Amino acid sequence: MPYNKITPKTLQQLKNIVGASHLYTSHDQRIAYGKDKTEDLLFLPEVIVLPKNTAEISQIMQLCHRENIPVTPRGAGTGLAGGALPVCGGIVLSVERLNQIIELDEENLQITTEPAVITEVLQNEVQSKGLYYPPDPASRGSSFIGGNVATNAGGPRAVKYGVVKDYVLNLEVVLADGSIIWTGANTLKNSTGYNLTQLMVGSEGTLGIITKIVLKLIPAPQHSLLLLVSFKSAVKACAAVAAIFKAGIIPSCMEFMERQAIDVAQNYLQDTTLPIRATTEAQLIIEVDGNHIDTLYNDCEKINSVLDSFDCDEVLFADDEHTKNSLWKLRRNLNYAIKNYSAVKKADTVVPRASLPQLLKGIHSISKKHGIQAVNYGHAGDGNLHVTLLKEHLTDEYWNREMPLAMLAIFQLVASLKGTISGEHGIGWIQKEYLKLVFSPIEIQLMQAIKSSFDPKNILNPSKIFP
Repeated sequence: MPYNKITPKTLQQLKNIVGASHLYTSHDQRIAYGKDKTEDLLFLPEVIVLPKNTAEISQIMQLCHRENIPVTPRGAGTGLAGGALPVCGGIVLSVERLNQIIELDEENLQITTEPAVITEVLQNEVQSKGLYYPPDPASRGSSFIGGNVATNAGGPRAVKYGVVKDYVLNLEVVLADGSIIWTGANTLKNSTGYNLTQLMVGSEGTLGIITKIVLKLIPAPQHSLLLLVSFKSAVKACAAVAAIFKAGIIPSCMEFMERQAIDVAQNYLQDTTLPIRATTEAQLIIEVDGNHIDTLYNDCEKINSVLDSFDCDEVLFADDEHTKNSLWKLRRNLNYAIKNYSAVKKADTVVPRASLPQLLKGIHSISKKHGIQAVNYGHAGDGNLHVTLLKEHLTDEYWNREMPLAMLAIFQLVASLKGTISGEHGIGWIQKEYLKLVFSPIEIQLMQAIKSSFDPKNILNPSKIFP
């Protein structure tokens, strides 16, 4: 059934719910909310609404369900898979006004928050109490915690501490018809019925709109040490990852950066504080953390002994905050730097970590075959490699012909290595055609049946995830 356009009557009803000052219809506003950080895509919504609470969101969804109007939930707009793009027009429902931390429960190590709290703000709040919320995507300084939940975000520390799903205890959610539910319980164990909480995590706004989040916290580690390891071979850098784990070390972070990515980021930041040798082909950032500094020094010594077998170019030991911050600034700005350098196509690939060398070699073979430069970086400790194809000087005709072929070949390679096509960015709008590479038809049908059960009219973030 086709969607309905927003009529003057519907527009007035929306104004009655959120107030005229929180309803946007100008062309410039529609452009601003019609894109996110996904490439250069733009889809104009008819209207943007900014509700202030769960009750208003419920009223909006009741109206849209009755009138058959598509709704695209939106957080901070930092997504990289097109999850917040209003590809069917209709309404963009921004949760940006739901931006309060509701309760920090120090006794039970839990925090209850609204979805538009910036991830880093939440982390700093719990850190001030000696507590820790580990998931920290590169966009943590601007992304909303609700968007992190919607995409099951990870970040560098996922290798030791897990991803967002490992910290979500309970969610308040508004469903497509305006119903309000809580998905679980504020308990560490819950074996009561189907796990609706984990079903909602990573659902990318297709099953419901998250309005409150209860997160588990842990005590903050007291110390951390950082190694910046340069390699003459990028493939050997990838091979070193699994070897470190086999030696019994579990780093809190293990980040991989190829040479071109480093060069582009240093140029973007105008920062060469940490010079890189001409012979360096890739680097690993390796962090260990814990409460006993002597144990961490011993871990670093073990890591060094493992690295002796992988033709390291240089090892820089960072135990002061200034050097650590310089390293993380470079890593966290890679995405922005590369996008500033060239038009790009991104892939968020994941394979078993021991398969990283095969993945890297395969990506370069594919990029060479199709005449497109590939730059790779990512969370090597959990096998998550962010692949970026660069348009650079290529003509539009060449890029539009060869880039999709190269991307398909990369995802086919990932599937052959028993990996998957998204580790933390979601499927959204741009990855959905590749879903069949990693799921069988019956598996996709089951997911679509779940979507239909939650949203029978398909008005919530339509045309996302499924091909």
